[in-house]
Amino acid sequence: MSQYRILWDETLIGYSALESGDPPMGVAFGKFVPLPGYEAVQARCIASRERSQEHLPISATQSDGQLIPALGVSILDFSIELGASEIEVHVIGIGYPLYEELFPNQVAAYAKQFG
Repeated sequence: MSQYRILWDETLIGYSALESGDPPMGVAFGKFVPLPGYEAVQARCIASRERSQEHLPISATQSDGQLIPALGVSILDFSIELGASEIEVHVIGIGYPLYEELFPNQVAAYAKQFG
C-alpha cells in the first residue's frame, strides 16, 4: 500500500495510506500518522476540524513528492477526545483518471457493490 505525504506549506507533517475513499466524489481518506512537525500546527487543525480548512496550507503528495491535485486537504484531529490514533486526513476532489490510477482498490470495491 502506498504512503502519501501530508505537508503544511513545504513542511512534512505526517503520512497516510489513504486507505479508504469515495470514488464518485474523488475523495480519499485514511488514518493520519503525524510526525514531529505536526505539533506546531496541530492546534490550528483541531480549531478548524469541523469547518472548511481551505484557509490552511495543507497538501498531499505521492511518495515521490508529486503533488496530488485536489480541491482541498483536511485533517480531522479528534485526538484530545478519543486518543492519539484518532486523526484522519481527507483529500477532496481528486479528478479522474488520476483517482483511478492512485486508488484502484477503492474504485474496484465501489464497482463491486453494483455487481
